[in-house]
Amino acid sequence: MIQSAGNEVNPLRIGNLEVNGLTVLAPMAGVTDYAYRAVCAELGAAVTVTEMVSSRALVYQDKKSVGLLKKTPKGLCGAQIFGNDPDLMAQAAKLALGHSGCDFLDINMGCPMPKIVNNGDGSALMKDPQLAGQIVRAVVDAVDVPVTVKTRIGWDRGSINVVELAKILQDNGAAAVAVHGRTRTMLYSGTADWDTIRAVKQAVSIPVIANGDIFGPDEAVRCRKRTGADLFMIGRSAFGNPWVFPQIQAALDGKPVPPVPPLSERVDTALRQFELAREDKGEHIACLEARKHFAWYLRGVAHSAYYKEQISAINTMEDVYKIAAGVKRDLR
Repeated sequence: MIQSAGNEVNPLRIGNLEVNGLTVLAPMAGVTDYAYRAVCAELGAAVTVTEMVSSRALVYQDKKSVGLLKKTPKGLCGAQIFGNDPDLMAQAAKLALGHSGCDFLDINMGCPMPKIVNNGDGSALMKDPQLAGQIVRAVVDAVDVPVTVKTRIGWDRGSINVVELAKILQDNGAAAVAVHGRTRTMLYSGTADWDTIRAVKQAVSIPVIANGDIFGPDEAVRCRKRTGADLFMIGRSAFGNPWVFPQIQAALDGKPVPPVPPLSERVDTALRQFELAREDKGEHIACLEARKHFAWYLRGVAHSAYYKEQISAINTMEDVYKIAAGVKRDLR
C-alpha cells in the first residue's frame, strides 16, 4: 500500500493492475509450474509469474513452451519471456498473452545461467542497457497489459549498473522492476545487496520489487526498512513452504505471524499440488517432479530420511499416496 498526501491509503498498482498484497513468488525454471503457483497463490502470494519461456521457442511454435504459460487461477499472474531481439520479443509477448491470458508480461533480464547468458539473454542484457530499453519499448508497444522486468544489480561487482538500467526501463514503459540483489557472477551465492535495491527505489517512480535473502517474516520486515521496496519476491525460501507468504504478509502488516500448520496439513497441501500437476502434465511427469517437491515439504522434519528415500523413487500417484499416509502416521 502507498500512503497519499491526504493520509488515505492508496492501493499499490502495477500499471492499471491493483495488487492485493505485498508478496510475489519468484519465477523459477523447473519449479514454479502451474500447480505450485496455484498452491502459493491460494495461501497468499499476491503475484505469481510463470517459468521463463524463450521468445524464439514461442515464435517457432514450440508446444512445450506454450505448456508452461498456464495462468495461475488466483491473484495476479505474469507470463515471463526471455530473448535479446526486440522484434522477436514483441511477437513472443503477444503469443504468450494469447496462450495464457495472463495479467501482465514479464521480461527476464536476470537469469544468470550460462546457457541463457551465452546467447545474450537474461542477465547478459545488463551489459547493454540501450538494447534492454529497446526490448522493453518493443514489448510495451506490442501488448495492452503492463510490462515488468526482472533483473539483477549488475554483471559483476565492477559493473553494478541497475540504477541506470532501471531508469532506462522506466523511460521505455516498464510498469515495475524486480531487482535481485546479486550480480550475475554471484549466481545465488554471497549476500544480497539491499542498499543497491534502495538506490533503485529512490531513482524511479514505478514499483520496485525486492528479491534476494528474504527467507521469512523477519527478513521481509528488515528488507522493507532497508530498501523501501513496494513488493517482496520470495524464491528458494518458498520451496516446500508456501506458508511463508501469509507469514511475511502478516509481519509486513504488523500482525501476529501465523504458525506453520501441523505436518499432516502440510502433507495434504503437497498432495493437492501433486494432483494439480497430474491434471496439468499427466501422471508420469507429475510424479517425477513430485520427488523434489515432496522432499522439500519434509525439510527439517525429524526422522524423515526413510521417507525421503522412498520419495526419490516415486513413479505413480499410488506411490505418492502411500508415502503421504506413512508420513502422516509416523512423523510429527
